[in-house]
Amino acid sequence: QVQLVESGGGSVQAGGSLRLSCAVSGNLGRSSCIAWFRQAPGKEREGVAARYSGGKGKYYTDSVKGRFTISQDVTRKTDYLQMDSLRLEDTAMYYCAATRAGDCRLLPANYQYWGQGTQVTVSS
Repeated sequence: QVQLVESGGGSVQAGGSLRLSCAVSGNLGRSSCIAWFRQAPGKEREGVAARYSGGKGKYYTDSVKGRFTISQDVTRKTDYLQMDSLRLEDTAMYYCAATRAGDCRLLPANYQYWGQGTQVTVSS
């Protein structure tokens, strides 16, 4: 059984940084994807970043390119989302998600496993 547990959310001023963590337990296989999504109140869930375990592919939505970085610590079985230059519009609940299918497109329907979410609040 795959389980994902996020941590690292919090409150930060605009321009600041946060690093989210996603502890992964269970076996996802060699062609899996790990992704980060976010959802602000009243808005649809939005894909932020994803990485493919079978290679070096990393994907970002346009609004976070150059500011957010997705990475993995294999020994700790933990994924990270480093968020720099945070903006007010980055405020949302952030979710870690995973799929065994190898399709890393940032579409919620592609991902079978989800964490409980961690809140990120950016203030001016």
